[in-house]
Amino acid sequence: MTTDDIDRLARKRAKAKIGWFIHAAIYATVNLGLLALSAANGRAWAVFPLLGWGVGLLAHGISVWLLPPGGALLERMTERERTRLTGGAKGDPW
Repeated sequence: MTTDDIDRLARKRAKAKIGWFIHAAIYATVNLGLLALSAANGRAWAVFPLLGWGVGLLAHGISVWLLPPGGALLERMTERERTRLTGGAKGDPW
């Protein structure tokens, strides 16, 4: 891997992490507002969007922190696509 490749991958990973932090900040802000509205009405309905969106935030976090961009799976798939696009493997469905 060249220095340019490492720099490109590092930037990609940093952007993915920043994206998750922005997502988490928006999640917290919106859900605090929903919890306040829910409490003002005397009902606990805000727990549903909190949990639903929380699952989405968790999935986003897993994709950013546990399956980082540029991993082995991504590299294998990229290489397969390069081979397919250059005409090296005709008939390969993947």
